[in-house]
Amino acid sequence: MDEEEIKYFVRVRNTDLDGTKAVHIALTGIKGVGPHTSRTIAALADVDPRAILGKLDDGSVERIAKAVDTYIEQVPEWMVNRPKDVYTGEARHLLGTDLTMTNDEDVNRMRKMRSYRGIRHETGQKVRGQRTKSTGRTGTTVGVSRKKE
Repeated sequence: MDEEEIKYFVRVRNTDLDGTKAVHIALTGIKGVGPHTSRTIAALADVDPRAILGKLDDGSVERIAKAVDTYIEQVPEWMVNRPKDVYTGEARHLLGTDLTMTNDEDVNRMRKMRSYRGIRHETGQKVRGQRTKSTGRTGTTVGVSRKKE
């Protein structure tokens, strides 16, 4: 194929992917798809992960889109990004805006129930146990103030 035949943008799952990159790199542009998931999707779609996405024919792109949509049915439960949904209890793999909205709902639920993590989210502090004495400071004050002699 010539350079003119490359598609610079390939649309998969309401996301414009970079057509100049390899399939396994470009698929990570979808929110909720990381490097391991993208290689798995390429294998499910029977596409070379190192092939340039913009040079693939339309059939291959459709197979990739179908593999992204049916990913949850084709992989074991431990490979999904939400193995146990809070409300339904079933395994789900969230992508794109669904992932963003669910994450926001989870944070709001923690805030409502006044859990430790919810309170940390509310006050804008670190949530996952990191140190706060010297890092993550906000405001203009930097450094340690010394006593006046």
